[in-house]
Amino acid sequence: MTDPWVALEPGADPVEHARILRRAHETFTEAGTVPRPVRAVVADSWRRSARAGVGPDGGADVELADGDLGVYRAEHPLSRVMPLCRELMGSFALDGEHLLAVCDAHGRLLWVEGHPATRRQAGRMNFVPGARWAESAMGTNAPGTAVAVDRPVQVFAAEHFVRRVQSWTCAAAPVHDPRTGRVLGAVDITGGDGLAHPHSLAFVQAVARAAESQLALLGPGRPAEETLELTALGRDEATLLVRGRRIRLSRRHSEILVLLARRPEGLTGDELLCALYDDESVTPVTLRAELARLRGVLGPGLLVSRPYRLTVPADSDVAVVERRLESGAVTAAVSVYAGPLLPASRAPAVVRLRHRLADGLRSALLTRRDPDLLSDWAHAPWGEDDLDVWRALAAVRPTAMVRARLAALDAELAAPPSDGHVPSVLPGRQGLTDRNTRPAPGPGRRAGGRPGA
Repeated sequence: MTDPWVALEPGADPVEHARILRRAHETFTEAGTVPRPVRAVVADSWRRSARAGVGPDGGADVELADGDLGVYRAEHPLSRVMPLCRELMGSFALDGEHLLAVCDAHGRLLWVEGHPATRRQAGRMNFVPGARWAESAMGTNAPGTAVAVDRPVQVFAAEHFVRRVQSWTCAAAPVHDPRTGRVLGAVDITGGDGLAHPHSLAFVQAVARAAESQLALLGPGRPAEETLELTALGRDEATLLVRGRRIRLSRRHSEILVLLARRPEGLTGDELLCALYDDESVTPVTLRAELARLRGVLGPGLLVSRPYRLTVPADSDVAVVERRLESGAVTAAVSVYAGPLLPASRAPAVVRLRHRLADGLRSALLTRRDPDLLSDWAHAPWGEDDLDVWRALAAVRPTAMVRARLAALDAELAAPPSDGHVPSVLPGRQGLTDRNTRPAPGPGRRAGGRPGA
């Protein structure tokens, strides 16, 4: 074999070679040995697939659907080069009754396009957008193996680990971030035996290189020095990416930036005072001193006054969760939610935002009733006492452990308090109550009559 990444030797009979591969695959699944002439890249992939627990009769799961898929695709770096991929591969896929597919670095298919009849056929094995075709999930296949080994690869017929995929041939090449070199995903062409040709592998490799060149020309979506990126979920002290520096903020500076990032038009000094302090004795002088220190942390020109506002766009993980929830992308929202917003903060506006965000996400989970999402929330520190979530989880995944935990929570709620305090598990706000935080004033007003942020 002149190129170990190409599936067929020049002049080889594809029908006979497919028959030999089927026998080799049966030998491997029964005895665990890989006979010749299976290529080394395929033999190694079969072994990895078996170690990952992939079964030869398995199938692909759809991990992203509807709104979740749309949001994830829109935010993925490869969305910027999809027009180029369609231009280079679209006609080839249609004319040859093939499929153009693009996956992410986790082997999830983001786009599957091409001949309608071929798409319908592929749909029967869940070769569809949102499905996970990582090697660890679907065994040896071109897009999954290409991102696993970071090499262009061709997979022919029974070289596929899962039997229901063995009537297909595919070739895929990884696409890298031109700045960091990390794998972003892969471009793939999938179809019949006619793709078992060196040209198809060279073709996808050329498309991948063109995509990388296009990404390099496009540059970052927005210059890093012109944005602030704030990470404030699940931590008491937020981190800020500013002008290429990542800095850890104090608790008070974290609160100020969370509020200013949400209000690009700015906040007056009185509004900020109301939003940050529930103590009437705090004076504007105290706030001005904090803002002066924050200016020194951010650097010149990023924070101005009258009103107090940031001079460059600011994004945060809070805003990402909110946007995804608004679009119905619940799974994508959960993937960003690292925990309650600044959990130790007592700033009235931050407490309200913390509850609003967690309540919205929690309500979406209860409505969606996805067992994996419910389980992730229930087993997180902020969800371990969430009675409603445990009840919903028990309804869709009634394992012994889930039933036992639900029974314990029910018993805790029913038991009379021995110390006169309210039980820690409360219907409707389980896992969201700040046990060390005083209730925040209602929206819009604070003690003393000053308007809130």
